[in-house]
Amino acid sequence: MDDENSLIAQRREKLEALQARGANPFGRAYGTSGTIAEVREKFSDGATLRVAGRITAHRDMGKSHFVDLRDSTGRLQVYIHAKEVGAEVIEMFKLVDLGDFIGVEGACFLTKTGEPTLKVHTLEILGKSLRPLPEKWHGLQDVEARYRQRYLDLLTNEQSRAVFEKRIMFVREIRHFMEARGFLEVETPMLQAVAGGAAAEPFRTHHKALGLELYLRIAPELYLKRLLVGGFNKVFELNRNFRNEGISRKHNPEFTMLEAYWAYADFEKMADLVEELICHLASKTLAGCAPSRPSEPGTEQSPSLLIEHRDAEGNVTRTVNLARPWRRARYRDLIREIDPEWFNYTSEKRRERCAELGVEINPRMADYEVTQQVFEKLVEEKTFDPLFVTHCPKELVPLAKQNREDDSLVDVYELIINGQEISPGYSELNDPTTQRQRLLEQAGEETQKIDEEFLLALEHGMPAAGGFGIGIDRLTMLLTGAESIRDVILFPLLKPKNRL
Repeated sequence: MDDENSLIAQRREKLEALQARGANPFGRAYGTSGTIAEVREKFSDGATLRVAGRITAHRDMGKSHFVDLRDSTGRLQVYIHAKEVGAEVIEMFKLVDLGDFIGVEGACFLTKTGEPTLKVHTLEILGKSLRPLPEKWHGLQDVEARYRQRYLDLLTNEQSRAVFEKRIMFVREIRHFMEARGFLEVETPMLQAVAGGAAAEPFRTHHKALGLELYLRIAPELYLKRLLVGGFNKVFELNRNFRNEGISRKHNPEFTMLEAYWAYADFEKMADLVEELICHLASKTLAGCAPSRPSEPGTEQSPSLLIEHRDAEGNVTRTVNLARPWRRARYRDLIREIDPEWFNYTSEKRRERCAELGVEINPRMADYEVTQQVFEKLVEEKTFDPLFVTHCPKELVPLAKQNREDDSLVDVYELIINGQEISPGYSELNDPTTQRQRLLEQAGEETQKIDEEFLLALEHGMPAAGGFGIGIDRLTMLLTGAESIRDVILFPLLKPKNRL
């Protein structure tokens, strides 16, 4: 810490020295010939170009200096010599540190080793760094510091930066994919009078002017369905949701979802769409997802798409295979794979079996919740290749349409990949009477949680429809091999330092 304080003190002294010379250490607008990557593309021997970036390396040769400039697109070497810029600029440059931003104009040339380089004619300081950056090769070793000071993590950790660049690409490609299939992107309220669309604890707030208690949304579903009532046949929203619940490797209180609704479709069509979408995103990341398996023997097929997940030491812990088609299985059949007699047991016997299977349950759990606990621990957490779990109990999904053959089930899928839910999809319930009954059962005595405006909309008629959601954070974890949701959220929620 003393060494760091000493370095900070030295940098502040240089700052004062620059100011004493009349220089502006925090610069001004600086016109360039493009990003560093664009400048490298324009590079032509003898051409004059302008570039700006952060200094990440400096080789002092006495009267001359070789400096590496970086921005988010790459690196470029610049050459500064007293004959070209003058003694005054060289003296000023001696007050520049690693991490500072400069802008230069110069002539292109190749060094003896063939390195594209700018011979600097003019130089300006554009931003002074008062604290040293983490050591280049080791970066931030403290995981907590990586999350808390993400800007330094991005500067020093190319792998981390690549994850976020891929996330940005995923979101862009999702928009292109959905729009190409006729879906319209919409926006729905983040402040809601009734927190609906999922069973979760909301964040509460208050609007002074209207005297309203409001909630940050836990899901956009009920508003998107209003748009189906209003005549929009295909809609989607990339949205921020908020749930006042626990934090874990898979959960952050603020997260990003894609939700989409398609009039006259069902959960099977939504599953097909989601499978196609995820493989499309994977193809942009990892050189292509395998097509559907051939129907005729001997038809050649592309290799499977394999995604490796590694531990902190870089060892492969598991491999996820996204080769199509993805498996589909009914919820009850998957439970029967654990215990063929499960649904023949009494409630008491099922609780006994949980103890034998090593599944912890709460004595207050309803019978369907006990079964769901077995599913989560022994099916979901142990499933890594894609699996669409279909026909779930209606108690688990109050907004889905009941199955015609068995009214205790609903027509839904739950996509499991890499041991966690990636996407739920439904044949949407559009019967307002049944929907009211389901919501009342979910709310119990708290009838104020019923969204009467949504039910009113349903009474005006909503077409049969399919819908799905995809957690963008979890999807990014899957496709990049990240092991924690904090690794794919730029600024995850953390406790203040004084509360650690």
